[in-house]
Amino acid sequence: MHIDFIEIANFRKLMSTRIGLSKEKTVFVGANNSGKTSAITALRYFLLDRERHSFCLNDFTLSHWPAINAMGAAWHSAYAANQPLPEPAWESVLPFLDVWLQVAENEVHYVQKILPTLDWDGGSLGVRMRLEPKDAAQLQQEYVAARTQALELQAAGAALAAQQGKDASSFQVAIWPQNFVEFLQRRLASTFTVRAYVLDPAACVNPEHGTAQPQALNGSEPIEGDPFRGLIRIDEISAQRGFGVANDDNSEDTASAVNGSRKLSVQLRQYYTRHLDPYENPDAQDLLALKAIEEAQQAFNLRLSDGFKSPLKEMHKLGYPGVTDPKLNISTRLRPVEGLNHDAAVQFVVPIHDGERATDLYLPEDSNGLGYQNLISMVFRLMAFRDSWMRVGKAKHGVSDDTIIPPLHLVLIEEPEVHLHTQVQQVFIRQAHKILRNHVELGKSKNFATQMVVSTHSSHIAHECEFDALRYFRRLPGGDKSIPTSCVVNLGSAFGAEQETKRFVTRYLRVTHCDLFFADAAILIEGPAERILVPNFVNYHTEFEKLSESYITWLEIGGSHAHKLRSLIEKIGLTTLVITDIDSCNAAGSSAPPVRGTGCTTRNSTLRKWWPTIDDLDSLLDKPEHEKVKTYVDEKFSVRVAYQSPIEATFKGETTEALSYTLEDAIVLANLDLFKTLPGTGLIAKFRTAIAESANLSALSVALKAAIDGGGKAEFALDLLDIEKPGSLMPPAYIKDGLLWLASQLEQKQVELGLAQIPENDEAPPTGEASEEVAA
Repeated sequence: MHIDFIEIANFRKLMSTRIGLSKEKTVFVGANNSGKTSAITALRYFLLDRERHSFCLNDFTLSHWPAINAMGAAWHSAYAANQPLPEPAWESVLPFLDVWLQVAENEVHYVQKILPTLDWDGGSLGVRMRLEPKDAAQLQQEYVAARTQALELQAAGAALAAQQGKDASSFQVAIWPQNFVEFLQRRLASTFTVRAYVLDPAACVNPEHGTAQPQALNGSEPIEGDPFRGLIRIDEISAQRGFGVANDDNSEDTASAVNGSRKLSVQLRQYYTRHLDPYENPDAQDLLALKAIEEAQQAFNLRLSDGFKSPLKEMHKLGYPGVTDPKLNISTRLRPVEGLNHDAAVQFVVPIHDGERATDLYLPEDSNGLGYQNLISMVFRLMAFRDSWMRVGKAKHGVSDDTIIPPLHLVLIEEPEVHLHTQVQQVFIRQAHKILRNHVELGKSKNFATQMVVSTHSSHIAHECEFDALRYFRRLPGGDKSIPTSCVVNLGSAFGAEQETKRFVTRYLRVTHCDLFFADAAILIEGPAERILVPNFVNYHTEFEKLSESYITWLEIGGSHAHKLRSLIEKIGLTTLVITDIDSCNAAGSSAPPVRGTGCTTRNSTLRKWWPTIDDLDSLLDKPEHEKVKTYVDEKFSVRVAYQSPIEATFKGETTEALSYTLEDAIVLANLDLFKTLPGTGLIAKFRTAIAESANLSALSVALKAAIDGGGKAEFALDLLDIEKPGSLMPPAYIKDGLLWLASQLEQKQVELGLAQIPENDEAPPTGEASEEVAA
C-alpha cells in the first residue's frame, strides 16, 4: 500500500494541482513563491491539524475572493428585496485535498471505511478532505444579519451627522463587515470544518496541460470520523525548529512534540517518557533500575532526616507540632525523567590533552553549532517517529491489543537544509529514509510502507535525488487581471524513453551543482570564456540591470550538448537563453570562417536540432532576431538562441558586413578601437598585431582565426576582466540582443506573476491579509 498521488485545489497558489508521490521519498523543488510551502501546508492542515482549525481565509486561492464577495452580495441583495436567498455556490471555491492510494486486495481490512463499492477488488482508492461550512444556511443568515446591521449603523451615523449640520452624503466609516470576505476573515474558524468524502476511482482522470481535473462530488455524503485512522500515521518536521534559544518549557505535549519547535533535550525527555520510563508497565529488566532508584531514595531520605533534625527541633521550641498536631516528615521522590529536565541534559563531549593525560570537557547543547544541533535533532526525531509508529518499548502498552499498527507512515520534512553545510545536506537526504526503515519489522518488508515528502530550496539536496523523486513547482502567469497560480511537474517523465539523455543530464547537473530547479531563468553558454565574460557584461552595463536583480542559473555547456537539456527545460517551462557559436564549416565539413554563398553549414547541434532547426549558414545569418525565439504557447514560456550574426563594421575607412564565428573574434569586432591600443600579452597581443597589419576586414578575419586557433581563450577572458574600465568593453551584438530579450522576458514575467507593480489603470487584486505564498 502507498499513496499514489494527491490533488490539491483552491488552496493558496495551488488552484488545481496533482502531485505524484514516489514510494520512498519525494522532493519538492522550485523557485521562490512557487507553491512548495502551500503543498506542505495543505498536507499539514488537512491531515495533521484538521481538528485545530488552522485554516484562515488566506488559504482560499485569491482569484476566488471576488466570487466569494459576489456570493455574499447576492445574498444581501435578495434579503433587502424580501426575496428568497440564492443557494450558496461553494463548490468551485472550497479548498480540498484528494488522497489517492494504491491498495492490494489482501489489504482490504485496512480500508473498509473508504471503499467506494462492495465489489471493489484492489487498486485505487480516493478520499477527499474538504474545508466547507458547518451549516451553509446558517452561515448565510449570519452574514446577512451582520451586513444589514453594519448598513443600518452606517445610516444611523449619517443621520446623526446631518442633525449636527454635517454633510451626510460624505459620512462614511468602515464598519465590519464591508463584504463577505471581510466577514470570513473573522468568522471562518467558527463556521467552517473539514469533512471527508469517498471518491470514485472510475471517475479519476489525468491532468490536462498540468492542471488536475478532480471529480465533482455530486451530492455525496461525508463519512464520519477520521478516514485515515488506523491507515496512515503522519508525522512532520516543520521548517521552524527553534535552535539556539534556551527553552524553559518542559511540557511533554505529544502534539507539540510532533509539530512544534523543540530542542534535543526536550525530545529526549519525551522519548524517555514514551518508550523507556521504568515506572510505566515495568518488565524484568526495569526491576533492577527500580531497585536502584528505591535504594537511592532511601539513602537520600536518611540524609534529609539528619539534615533537617536541627531546624525541626528549633520549630518544636515554638510549640509546633503540639500534642494533637501531626508531625513533619521530609522525604524525596526520585524519578529518572527529572534528571533530563534542564537544558544541560544533553551535553557534547570535547576531548582535550594537557600533555600528560587526556580528559573530557562537557559543553551544553546550546554551545554547539546550529547545523550540528539541527542534524542531530532531525535524525533523532525521525527515529522517534519510527519507534512511535512501531510502538517500541513502553509505547506498546499505551494502546489496546486490538488496535492495529497503520500500514503506511507519511513523514513530512520542510527545508531540512537549514543551518546545514552542503555535504551534510547530501548525507541527510541519502540516509533519512533508511533511518525511518531501520526496524526489524520494516527494512525491505512490504507489510509496512514509509513515504517521505521533503520540500527544499537546496540544489545539493535535489542533486542527490533521482529525477523520479523530484517534483518541480512551476509558477504560472495569471494573465490579464488574474492571480498567478502554480502547477507541479513530475521530473521522472521529463526524458521519456531517452535513458542516455537522462543519464547525461543527471550527471551534468550533479557535477556542476547548478541551481536550475530554483532559478527564474537559465542562460546556457558555450564555454569557459563565455562563462567568465557574459556575467561580467551583465554586471557592468546598466541595460542589463534587470538580469543582475534576478535569480539566473548559468550553465556552461557547449552547443553540441546544450540540446540534451531540451527535454528538461521544456518540461519545467523555464525561460532560457542559449548563447552559442555558429560553428561554421565548409562543404568538406571542416571548420572554416563563415563566408556567404559558399555552401557553408553549421555543425552546432543546438541550432540544427533544437532551434531554429537550420543547417544552412546563409539562412542562419539572415534569420531575423524575432525568429530566433521559440515560443511554447501551451506552456507559456520561450527559448531564444543567440549566435554570431552579421554586423556593420568600419575598419581603416571601409564600412562593410563583418562575420564572426567565435566569441573572441566577435568581441574584437565590437571593440576595434579598444583593441588597437589595449596592452596585454597572449591573444590580446595577437589581436593588436592583427588589427595593425590587416589591410581590410577580410584579411582581419583570417588573421583573427589564425590567432584564435593557437589557443589561450580562457586566459584571454581572464585578461579582459583586468582592464582598467570594465564598462568600456562592449558585448558583441548577438550577446547584447539576447541578454536584452531575457531581461524583457523577466520583467514581463514579474508583472504576470504579480511580483512587479501593476499599471494604475489595471484592476488591483482583492485586498486583505495574505500568507507567505498567497501574496502575489
